Amino acid sequence: MAAGQVSDYIGARALRSSLPNVDWLLGHRGYDADWFRNALQDKGIRACIPSRKQRKTPVKYDKRRYKRRNRIAIMFGRLKDWRRVATRHVRCPKVFLSAIALAAIVIYRL
Repeated sequence: MAAGQVSDYIGARALRSSLPNVDWLLGHRGYDADWFRNALQDKGIRACIPSRKQRKTPVKYDKRRYKRRNRIAIMFGRLKDWRRVATRHVRCPKVFLSAIALAAIVIYRL
């Protein structure tokens, strides 16, 4: 768990070693960094991340695949309908993960 104001780079660096074996990683512009793209490539993962506007040479990405990222955003929106998950009342990571798991189970069953 990280503070809300932590940048995407720090979160990506922390989770880099625990990435599962997948073919693609969809991410928004906040994850556009050469070191992150190289780390994904070393693991055999193709990045579908649009380049930042400040980049001099834009990086190509699969726009059709990137449009599917909205499914993930919808899922997080449904989780945030649960007040306990959205506001993070509980500071203990285990209890917070349990609240997310409970919310996900109820959402899946509905």
